[in-house]
Amino acid sequence: MSRNTLKSAALALALASAAAVMSLPAHAQTLRWAAQNDILTMDPHSQNHATTTAILQHAYEGLVRFNKDYVPEPALATRWTQVSPTLVRFELRRGVKFHDGSPLTADDVVFSFGRIKQPQGTMAIYVAGVSEVKRVDDFTVDFVLSGPNPLLLRNIVNFFVMSKGWAEKNRTANTQDFKAKEENFASRNVNGTGPYRIVSWTPEQRIAMTANPDWWDKPTGNVKEVIYTPIKSDPTRVAALLSGDVDMLTDLPTQDVARLRGDSKLKIVDGSEVRTIFLALDVGSPEAKGTNVTGKNPFADKRVRQALSLAIDRTLIQRSTMRGLSVPAALMVAPGVNGHSTELDTPAPANADAARKLLADAGYPNGFEMRLNCPNNRYVNDEEVCQNIVAMWARIGVKASLAAENFAPFIQKMQNFEHSAYMLGWGVANFDAQYTLQSIVRTRTTGADGNFNYSRVSDATVDRLVDAMKTEVDQARRNAMIREALLRTRDEFLTIPIHHQVRPWAMKTGVTTIHRSDDRPEARYTSIR
Repeated sequence: MSRNTLKSAALALALASAAAVMSLPAHAQTLRWAAQNDILTMDPHSQNHATTTAILQHAYEGLVRFNKDYVPEPALATRWTQVSPTLVRFELRRGVKFHDGSPLTADDVVFSFGRIKQPQGTMAIYVAGVSEVKRVDDFTVDFVLSGPNPLLLRNIVNFFVMSKGWAEKNRTANTQDFKAKEENFASRNVNGTGPYRIVSWTPEQRIAMTANPDWWDKPTGNVKEVIYTPIKSDPTRVAALLSGDVDMLTDLPTQDVARLRGDSKLKIVDGSEVRTIFLALDVGSPEAKGTNVTGKNPFADKRVRQALSLAIDRTLIQRSTMRGLSVPAALMVAPGVNGHSTELDTPAPANADAARKLLADAGYPNGFEMRLNCPNNRYVNDEEVCQNIVAMWARIGVKASLAAENFAPFIQKMQNFEHSAYMLGWGVANFDAQYTLQSIVRTRTTGADGNFNYSRVSDATVDRLVDAMKTEVDQARRNAMIREALLRTRDEFLTIPIHHQVRPWAMKTGVTTIHRSDDRPEARYTSIR
C-alpha cells in the first residue's frame, strides 16, 4: 500500500470517527468524551492498559475502589478484617446485581481470582502476593497471602469481579489471549456490577454506555449516557471540541493548549499524570533484533545504554515537542507516586561528546544500526518524541530506523518479544513505586513478577529489593528499599526514562468533573448543564 493510500485511509477513519460523534443527538445528560486512543478489549482480566481500564471501570468493579483522594474505600466489599498477617477477610455487599440481574456472591470473587491469575492475561499484578481466595459463605471471602502485603487494598482496586455463571454460560471462563489475537465472548461483551452498562463498542469509532439504574451506589454527577470516541487525528479531535460536537477531551495536542485556554466556551482542568514515558532495550538476548551487530548484543553493555540516554536532550523535547507539558525524567516513577524524589529525579544534561566516547569504549566507535519501535496514537506526541530521539541518536553515530504504528498491533508485537528497543508509557495505577519496579524491572518469572518486562531486564539487586518490599510493613524500611531499587534502575540504565506527562483536560464550561492523575475520568463524578 502506498504512503498516499495510507494517508487517505487514515483521514477517512478520522472523519468517520468525527462523523460518529456528530451524528449523535445532544442530550443534557449525555457526556461526549473523546481521546486519541481506543480500548484493546472488553475482557477485564486481559490487558493492563490504562484506556481499557478507564472505560471498563464504569462497568466492572473491585472489592474496593479509590475515592477522590486515591484512598481505598469500600465497593463490592463493605468491610475487611486483618485476621492474621497473612489472612484478610472481606465481607461482600449484599443485594448487588450484575447487569444481567444475577446476584453477586463469593463464588464470583473466587472465580475472578482464578481467571485474573491466568498467564495469558497481564493483570495478575493486581493480585500479587495473594496465594488463594477462599469462599467462607455466600457473602464472605478470605484472601490468603503469601506474606504480609502492604499494597493489598491499593492493588485490588483493579481486580475486577466477573460473574461466574455468565462466564461459564458463554464459554469465556478463560481470559482472552490478546497477544495471540484471540477473541472470546468477554472481549466483546460486558456484564459487570458498576454504575454504567457498556451497550456497544465499534472499534476505532465509538463506545456507548448508559447508566445502570440498579447500581448499589449513587453517583455524585448527573451523566446518564457516555459516548467515548477515539479520534487519532489531533486537528480532528480539537475541531470536534471547538465545534461543540464533543464535550470533553482528555488528550490535548500540546500545540493547541494555549488556544483552548483562551476560548471562552471552554475550560481547562490542569493536572499532572502519574505516567512515565521511557525506552526499553532488550538487554538479555544474545543478539538484539533489528541491529546490524552480530555475535553480541550492544544493549547488554551499560556503556551503550548510558550513551543512548546521554544523547537525548530531554529539555529540548520538553520545550519544543511537549510545549512545556512534560517533566524531564531520570526516575521510573512520577511525582505523586510513593517513592518519587525530586532530588533523585534530575537527568544528566545531554552530552553528545560523552556519549560518543562511551560508544567507542564499548567497541562501537562508528556507532551501529538499530530499530526503534513506537506507538503513534497512545501517548502525548509519542511518534514525534521518537522522531526527536532518532535524530539525537544520529548525532552520536547510532542510525535508528523508526517503526511507528497503532498501539494495538504495537503492544501485541511487544508481548511477543518482537521489539528490541521500544517506547512505552507506564502509569502507576496504585500510586506506589513497587508497581513499576515489580512489573517492568524485576526479572520475568511467572505471575506478577516482570509481567511487563518485555526487554529481558534481570538484575539481582533489584530482584532482591523488590521481593523484600513486597512484604515489608514498616514504611520507613520499605521506602528505603524503594529508593535503592529506583537508584539502581537509574544508575545501571536498566530503562531509559524520557519524561513524566503533564495532562490537562479541556471541556465545555458546563461540564464539571474531577481530574484524575491516573488518566481515568469517571462519569460518576461528572455533571453536565
